[in-house]
Amino acid sequence: MGWFSPKKKQTQPPEVAKEDVWVVCPSCKAHVYREEWEKLLKTCDRCNFHERLTSAERVEMLLDPNSYTELNPRLTFSDPLKFADAKGSYADKAAETSAKTGLKEAVITGIGRLYGRKIVLAVMDFRFMGGSLAGGTGEKIRLAAEAAIHYRYPFVIVSASGGARMHEGIISLMQMPKTCAAIARLRESRLPYISIMTDPTTGGVSASFAMVGDVHIAEPRALIGFAGRRVIEETIKQKLPEDFQTAEYLLAHGFVDMIVPRPKLRDTLHQILAYRRT
Repeated sequence: MGWFSPKKKQTQPPEVAKEDVWVVCPSCKAHVYREEWEKLLKTCDRCNFHERLTSAERVEMLLDPNSYTELNPRLTFSDPLKFADAKGSYADKAAETSAKTGLKEAVITGIGRLYGRKIVLAVMDFRFMGGSLAGGTGEKIRLAAEAAIHYRYPFVIVSASGGARMHEGIISLMQMPKTCAAIARLRESRLPYISIMTDPTTGGVSASFAMVGDVHIAEPRALIGFAGRRVIEETIKQKLPEDFQTAEYLLAHGFVDMIVPRPKLRDTLHQILAYRRT
């Protein structure tokens, strides 16, 4: 018999990687507990920075659990011009983006419940070619508006876009009047349309359906505008204000009705839609 029995080697619990515990705010560089970051829907409680979200995250954030049914999930992009440049063809780029993101287009549309109230919801996703407005994007929005009219549900669009997708030429530009016409039909049916503008909402989207809502909501510090800052300054030969094309600037000049921090957005939508004229 031995004088002693060797102690069993204690197994240390695996160290939790630092990056799994903390999130570094891209704006103020503060370290935020990941749990707190997720609880605040990827916003910074120090500087009010709002991280960009995917369309799926937006749906989960706004709608009741397991209440969302997607509309026209197979509708996708087209390539009417057979466009190609030095980096390859548009069709290949779009197909590659689709495979990477799991999206068919830069917007998803569907019907879901918000605190039990049924709404039609369209959410743009910046990951799909910069959330650009193209033939498939505009058609999905039009069909979503038609569904809202058919079922008599409110319509909500969450915009996140760099503008028109020029790979489709005039087909892309036609989506601006097309989507506005769809919204006009919604208004004729006396159904509410709420436009939520997130970072960024620019170009052809800001010049069409994003700015014709019954109520305009913006997230804090979102970039909202048409042409780029440098283009405007070179055109008018003037220096623009530092906060130009921010949500706060647009609120001060009457282009948006309210700025709502993301954690309060769901409740704010509910309050607006619950309003009844007395």
